[in-house]
Amino acid sequence: MTQGRLAPWSNSLRGLGTLALVIALSSCGFFGGSGGPPSPSGDADEPAADGATGADRLAADADSGVVGGAPSLDAVFDSIAAREGATASVEPVVPEPEPEPLDMRSWAQRTLDEMSLEEKAGQLIMPWVLGDFAPEGSDSHERVFRFIEEQKVGGVIMSVGTPFEVAAKLNDLQAHADVPLLVAADLETGAGFRMRGAVHMPGNIDLGGATDFPSLMAVGATGEERLAYEMGRITALEARAVGIHVPFAPVLDVNSNPDNPIINVRSFGEDPSSVAKMGIAFVRGVQENGAVATGKHFPGHGDTEVDSHIALPVIRHDRARMDSVELHPFQEAIDAGMGAIMTAHISVPSLNGGVREPATLSPLVLTDVLRGEMGFDGIVFTDAMDMSAISRSHNSGAAAVRALEAGADVILMPASVTGATKGIVEAVKSGRLSEARLDESVLRVLETKEGLRLHEDRFVGMETVANTVGIPDHTAVADDIARRSITVLKNDRGLLPLAGTRSARVMSVTYRRSSDILAGRFFNRQLRQTYPRLTTAELDRDTNAEIYDALLRRARDRALVVVSTHVTAVSYSGSVAIPEELSNFINRLADIGVPHVVVSFGNPYLVTEFPGVQSYMLAWNGSEASQRAAAQALVGQVEITGRVPTRIPPLFEIGDGLMIGSKRGLAGGR
Repeated sequence: MTQGRLAPWSNSLRGLGTLALVIALSSCGFFGGSGGPPSPSGDADEPAADGATGADRLAADADSGVVGGAPSLDAVFDSIAAREGATASVEPVVPEPEPEPLDMRSWAQRTLDEMSLEEKAGQLIMPWVLGDFAPEGSDSHERVFRFIEEQKVGGVIMSVGTPFEVAAKLNDLQAHADVPLLVAADLETGAGFRMRGAVHMPGNIDLGGATDFPSLMAVGATGEERLAYEMGRITALEARAVGIHVPFAPVLDVNSNPDNPIINVRSFGEDPSSVAKMGIAFVRGVQENGAVATGKHFPGHGDTEVDSHIALPVIRHDRARMDSVELHPFQEAIDAGMGAIMTAHISVPSLNGGVREPATLSPLVLTDVLRGEMGFDGIVFTDAMDMSAISRSHNSGAAAVRALEAGADVILMPASVTGATKGIVEAVKSGRLSEARLDESVLRVLETKEGLRLHEDRFVGMETVANTVGIPDHTAVADDIARRSITVLKNDRGLLPLAGTRSARVMSVTYRRSSDILAGRFFNRQLRQTYPRLTTAELDRDTNAEIYDALLRRARDRALVVVSTHVTAVSYSGSVAIPEELSNFINRLADIGVPHVVVSFGNPYLVTEFPGVQSYMLAWNGSEASQRAAAQALVGQVEITGRVPTRIPPLFEIGDGLMIGSKRGLAGGR
């Protein structure tokens, strides 16, 4: 495809035409005298054959438009018609062609008009790309470049990598694309959600990276919309610094189901109005700082008990409930100008004429409700199309066509890029999908790129990465959110803030997924500043009963046991529960009277499994900021002011939380 360009008015062509005209007129004596050769002496004041001096001619020439021995251009052009044909030695002057009409089409429209059908289809495909170092010629390198150079994909979704690796890789990809790529990434808790350095074993060395925020439910627990705005602002700045244009955030799902295995603390909370207000603040932060905010997962994934990565969830609420709860935050964010929406692979029969099919593939949901009733005119991304809720029943081509028919614009992560592209092309050729419908989505994608000014500059400067990503001003905001989000729901006998001396024997027990190697690391490091004799233990789903029994025996002679649970929603896990052995361990601590506190770095609903717990603290996720803040809150270094933004039936209501002051003057331990 060739790039469209405005036809310029060429001053150089005008200059060349004028020069030729002057030379021709000089040869026929237009510039004075008889038209013969100049005087050999070259003296301007030497009398001519007619007795006139150069000065005489200069005065006369001034009256006729000739200045300094040469006519002005206006005089030349005015005299052409009168002198035309006066002498055979003057060549006819060819009139300059009229300039081409100015092309008033936008860059997006011109680009669309020059695309082939195959190129249009490619613009709507967004494959997954790992942000790692990939040497030229390697399989991973060639795979991605085939997508760009052969399939002509319109964008990519960037996965994990260090900030510098991601920026360098995206610059390389952009250099190989005919049309600038639109780059997205899941950045629900900031750029650090994806742009982090590796953790090297066995030293467990964390290389750091972009700013990693606490979860959205932590922001909800602060009750401060300004912090949601700041989180969005910093997310946008760091995303754009590495070459990402579309953060797939915020999550606008209203998490009303304690058993939801895939949303949980990814949501701002359970109250639709609060979720909407926090979401709008986040959207403003993103879009006022150069990126496109994306509300997800439409029409609302908050009240499900099935992970759509595994199967198709069904929400059976009537339309009135959907309008007042699930759809409310989306409508408010749309009215506030949110630029993009991601669909959910969930079935909502009340929105779909009673039919059980994914919302991603439903014209009633995406066109009638979202576009029509709710007035959304931005770009619609599907959720990943390789998820089982879609891929189990549709191949890549069929799924892509159905999503476009439904009203989606971009096909995210199809199982087969080639299959999806071919499916779209064949659907247009067969007449099933009109080219006008295809053009509508392609133009929306191109207009998004133009709005981001990618047609003018698609690359990022590596120096911007270092002075923008993960800088202290940004991480300080993450720390502030973490501290203000800490929530205590139980504090029997006033256990918190913790008392004791530096010699106290304290045990920290961390339950985590085996893959979560940083769980407890920052928390224990911070806690050890207060309790140097701290001992630690780690548990996971494979821990057997004998180990739990041994830990219980060790706990009997400890001044305090802190149990940390790192359980968050993870794709394909299907659960945010803890094993029965862990619940029993915590309940037995209460039975034998060992002072203890449970800190949840994730699922807040776990407290229902151990209602006899002495103290229960919510720290919301396992980010470094949240781990440090929790340890500081335990020992009274920061005030505890968080309020739970969701019900935890039957024990707690929205807004519950104990206010616990800090120990003044305490800094680093006692």
